[in-house]
Amino acid sequence: MMRKIKTKGIIIAENNMGDFDKMITMLTPGLGKISCAAKGARKTRSFLLGSTQFLCFGDYLLYGGNGSYNINSCETIEMFYDIRTDLDKLRYAVHITKIINDVTTENQNSYKILQLFLNTLYVITYKNMNLDFLLAIFKIKLLSIIGYRPIIDKCANCKNTDKLNYFSILYNGFICSECSILDKSKIQINDNVKMAIKYIIGSDSKKIYSFDIPDEDKKILEIISNLFLNEKLDKQYKLQDLF
Repeated sequence: MMRKIKTKGIIIAENNMGDFDKMITMLTPGLGKISCAAKGARKTRSFLLGSTQFLCFGDYLLYGGNGSYNINSCETIEMFYDIRTDLDKLRYAVHITKIINDVTTENQNSYKILQLFLNTLYVITYKNMNLDFLLAIFKIKLLSIIGYRPIIDKCANCKNTDKLNYFSILYNGFICSECSILDKSKIQINDNVKMAIKYIIGSDSKKIYSFDIPDEDKKILEIISNLFLNEKLDKQYKLQDLF
């Protein structure tokens, strides 16, 4: 039996279907990632024309049942126009969306992931922030949300709390100077990088982009986030040109 569902959601993929319809993928807080049919959404005068575009965030009224959903209407909250009109910003947003798409499923409580995603898009849109630094922060926070929180309060190997001067992908977190000899691929970190990682993991998603560190430390954080994400998701993520 079809039921009426009202939910917030953001469009993370759109595909043409037939002459005038669309099949869109939407990330919602309570239903997780769902596929929805949008009948007539590609018609010039359709009231769904804008609200079924990539990265549109809104309040959607759906009719669904047994994993099948149809969009009935939408009250748009944010369209992220500035991202879609800036190719560099769009490239990062597309990259982030691919990662989000990979870590979400249907019938999943995705509230924290959606909150992180939206706040990241807002920063890309409205803040003048280094996008590689933003991407590093996003990756570390996302991994912490989905169950890959690194060990940061003690050595991930011996549990010692002193001289935590390295990050180890192998041991899933900080390791001390003594244990560093056990991991040839460990990454040396200073206090700035350590405090940044602790802040990202411990702070609300709305606040994680509100700090800065020197450029050389940003590079270290980027290396850690890239290696950590690729290892935990078992996939090589690379920022690609759109065209």
